[in-house]
Parts: sequence; structure tokens; C-alpha cells
Amino acid sequence: MGSAVRIARETTEQVLAEWGVGPQEPCTGPVLLILSELVANSVRHAAVLSPNVTVIFAGGPDAFAFGVHDRHPYRPALSTSAVAGSGRGLATVVELTLELGGSAVVRGDADEGGKSIWVTLPLRRSGAPGAR
Repeated sequence: MGSAVRIARETTEQVLAEWGVGPQEPCTGPVLLILSELVANSVRHAAVLSPNVTVIFAGGPDAFAFGVHDRHPYRPALSTSAVAGSGRGLATVVELTLELGGSAVVRGDADEGGKSIWVTLPLRRSGAPGAR
């Protein structure tokens, strides 16, 4: 599990840097934490049916989105009340995403055999107008 999380974090850091979002930016730490939790959950809970985890990136000037995909059919609920009693991983993802003004959604594969959890976060760059 550790190597999957490490590789996902390193790749995400590289993607962010290529898009002009460096480690000093306020959004970088939260993005890496949320991604790490989602990849760790996928490896921990889906590996029996889905030995591969895929991370997909999308973004624009004001937002960064990523999806963590596996081929396990279970779709976790992402409402704060639904994850409050579960492990801390998804609760952390939901709480942090909402605190940052972002969104998280579970999207099932067309064949119902897997899912992606997509997180979209606003980019708040330290030098950008309106940044906190």
C-alpha cells in the first residue's frame, strides 16, 4: 500500500508543478492528503477484486480535479453523516474537501463493475488575486 500512495503523491506533485502549483501553494498539502487517503482506501478495500488503482487528473486555471478509480463495485457514500461512523479516511476526505470549498462525488463505471471518486478543489494560489 505504501508504494502505491507514494507513487500517487509523487505523480500528483509533478502534475501540480507542471500546472504551476508548487509545494508552497496553500492548496498543495490538502490535495496530497485527500489523494493519499483515497488511494490508501482503494488499495486497502478494493485490492481483492481490483489490484490496480488509477489516478486521473483534470484542471483549469481556478480548479484542480482528480479521480481515483478501481474496479471494485462497492460505492461508498460521501455525505458527512454517512462517513462519520466509518474509518477516518473518508471522513477526512469529505471534511477537508468541503472546508476547501470543493466537491467530491462517486461515479460508477458504465458496466457497474467499478467506480471513481472524483474530487474537485478550487486553486488558491498564494500570489493570485483573491487568495486567502
